[in-house]
Amino acid sequence: MDGSGVDRPITRRRRATVSAGRGATLRPLDGGSAAACQSLATAARNSRDFVTKQNGLQAQSKTKSDKRKRRNEPGVAARLSCHQLQESLLSSGSGYSNYRGILNWCVVMLVLSNARLFLENLLKYGVLVDPIQVVSLFVKDPYSWPAACLVIVGSVFALSTYTILFLKLYSYKDVNRWCRELSTVKAKKLVRSLSCPTEHHMTGGNQQVCYPGNLTIRDLYYFALAPTLCYELNFPRSPGIRMSFLLRRLFEMLFFTQLLVGLTQQWMVPIIQSSMKPLEDMDLSRMMERLLRLAVPNHLLWLMFFYWFFHSSMNFTAELLQFGDRQFYNDWWNSETVTYFWQNWNIPVHKWCLRHFYKPLLRKGFSKIASQSAVFFLSAFFHEYLVSVPLRMFRLWAFMGMMAQLPLAWIVGRFLRGNYGNAAVWMSLIIGQPFAVLMYVHDYYVLHYRQETD
Repeated sequence: MDGSGVDRPITRRRRATVSAGRGATLRPLDGGSAAACQSLATAARNSRDFVTKQNGLQAQSKTKSDKRKRRNEPGVAARLSCHQLQESLLSSGSGYSNYRGILNWCVVMLVLSNARLFLENLLKYGVLVDPIQVVSLFVKDPYSWPAACLVIVGSVFALSTYTILFLKLYSYKDVNRWCRELSTVKAKKLVRSLSCPTEHHMTGGNQQVCYPGNLTIRDLYYFALAPTLCYELNFPRSPGIRMSFLLRRLFEMLFFTQLLVGLTQQWMVPIIQSSMKPLEDMDLSRMMERLLRLAVPNHLLWLMFFYWFFHSSMNFTAELLQFGDRQFYNDWWNSETVTYFWQNWNIPVHKWCLRHFYKPLLRKGFSKIASQSAVFFLSAFFHEYLVSVPLRMFRLWAFMGMMAQLPLAWIVGRFLRGNYGNAAVWMSLIIGQPFAVLMYVHDYYVLHYRQETD
């Protein structure tokens, strides 16, 4: 036999041996082994049945979920539809209110338009900013233009200082008079001037001064320098001086002072000088164009002055004196009425008028309308006083502008609400101030320079 024939029976024998061995392993050796094998076989069958049932349950649940999805799926018409009942975003009925992109667009357009005006000013007049020239003109010839502006500004500053001192001393007199009147009737508590029963009283670890212990030179000088117009026996005090806060406010004061002088030289003075001819000729169209040209730089200067004075300067003074009440202004930029603006843009003056002028008039029997009109009249008088005396002429433009706030307040409060009222307040600020500036400059020019030319 060849090799293939010999191998064939050997392969058969090996397969038989292997099968015999497998059978031998499954064959029980005794009774106990047979029972164990039977239990193992039963457990295996039970596990296979359990797995089969689980697979069947999963298949049934998947079938049910597929049927449920098919029921919930929209019909063919709904799947093909791409329209629904809705309003346009810019419609008032849409309820849409996220206009942040439009606000950013307005800011970008404002910056670009003012950049164009600035470039046009530079191309037409060149660089006019020169602080050294201003100082030299003031020293060499203090009565020549434009040094007259410095004289006027200096006079306004001096009169403003005297006016502030007058208002402070009036409040000082009133509060001490109230303390004296109440002490004569043996009042136990004085809420109005924050007094206390004895001259020196400890409250929360701080010594509280009481009438007449407040009548000292030191107390009077502190009140004269404090950033407030209303006197109290015990002002709220801050715990200490923050040097970083103080240096920031000082830097802002120096920066905005230089910026105000530079913008006045570069932007305001050329426009005012070019406005004299239309004002002399009474060219209404040219006058309106000059008014609108002057409105933007005048308003920017006013906003910078507000920040410089009411935020930087008054916070600097309050930090030095550890004066605790820092509410020098409120959110006047959100004013929806003229009355709200005048109550919130200058808190120290508003508190003084309310405490020492408006409420005393109400207690004397005057109506609210008459008392409000008297407050506006007093404010108009001081505005005219601070302008007419330095200019040495009496024209009543500032006085009439302040008294015009009464009918404007009634119109805005009666007919304009919300954003429309806020827009009306902004419009009065942007247009009213440059109009008064042009009128005073025209009258000053006619009174002092045209007479010399004639």
